[in-house]
Amino acid sequence: MPEDRTEQPHIVTCTAPVNIAVIKYWGKRNEDLILPINSSLSVTLHQDQLKTTTTVATSRSFQEDRIWLNGKEEDITHPRLQSCLREIRRLARKRRNDGDSGVDSASLSHKVHICSVNNFPTAAGLASSAAGFACLVYSLARVFGVEGELSGIARQGSGSACRSMYGGFVQWIMGNKEDGKDSLAQQVEPETHWPELRILVLVASAERKPVGSTSGMQTSVKTSCLLKHRAESVVPGRMVEMTEAIRKKDFAAFAELTMKDSNQFHATCLDTCPPIFYLNHVSQQIISLVHRYNKHYGETRVAYTFDAGPNAVIFTLQQHVPEFVHMVQYFFPPETNGADFIKGLPVNCASLSEELKQGIGLEPMPKGINYIISTKAGPGPRVVEDPTQHLLLSDGFPKKTM
Repeated sequence: MPEDRTEQPHIVTCTAPVNIAVIKYWGKRNEDLILPINSSLSVTLHQDQLKTTTTVATSRSFQEDRIWLNGKEEDITHPRLQSCLREIRRLARKRRNDGDSGVDSASLSHKVHICSVNNFPTAAGLASSAAGFACLVYSLARVFGVEGELSGIARQGSGSACRSMYGGFVQWIMGNKEDGKDSLAQQVEPETHWPELRILVLVASAERKPVGSTSGMQTSVKTSCLLKHRAESVVPGRMVEMTEAIRKKDFAAFAELTMKDSNQFHATCLDTCPPIFYLNHVSQQIISLVHRYNKHYGETRVAYTFDAGPNAVIFTLQQHVPEFVHMVQYFFPPETNGADFIKGLPVNCASLSEELKQGIGLEPMPKGINYIISTKAGPGPRVVEDPTQHLLLSDGFPKKTM
């Protein structure tokens, strides 16, 4: 009967991707609205390897809004969570008031249960908050029947989350308006644009970083002269050059810009007072390895970038993946070989010449890298149609709790 069906929660599950910035976002001009001091540009990673999955349920029987992250209930009153919930509900009410028959007016007053899991280490410099808030906003929008531009809402959860609302190559335009209405993400090129491009995540540490991004940015904005120079005088030109390199599929230009921008970002962290050290000795060894590898071949075959953490993200072309991966295995001998060390897209075997090993000339660093995730550019958020994949049971509570 109809009245019984209303007792059943309305459940939607979605997935959203991680993105890796090649022109970095660091510093806000407005903390509440999360408006950046510069534009940024990123590559969306494929969800087959790295994703957040979020299930949202609404029901008139729920007593309060609740959220579970990676099996543990968290505080849903967190201001950034509340911003996203408030905005989606506001847009849903607006659609209903505008006479949209697709919005169920009764459900607008219902509380939500949210359950979210990552298939990668949280808070280890792998943009977990970006994927998480993008997935949250996309899922909430589906539940409440909200359509259209959502990146501005995702931005209010986590700045870089706005870039995870699209696949492929994505820019976050900083905007100029005080209300942030023009601070949005736009796709530069789709994930199909550059099929030869490959991405390797070298996981040097799955630990929580010592200084979180939010507090790190605040300190940098207050104390770093280099950050101000970077935002005003360097990034605008780099955004144009990077967009051009991507459109032309010019790997050498893309790689050089990516490495320079990563290094300048970490230079601003060192220019912060007190200085912030996100890179460790393994990170520094990877940087040396990449430069020596490129020098050996007399061309830029590989590029690195580091976000606010020690894990390296390597960009290269498909034909160079086998040799570079096996070089990483040689110079960072793992505890385990084979499938446990290389995850994601399969990597073919390759042999390393003695000439190459001697040309690199680094001392091996055993167990420096825990594992490698092999991936490529991928699509934006998607709806999961299979109801068996819901993270919430039919009563709206998690399948697993810790």
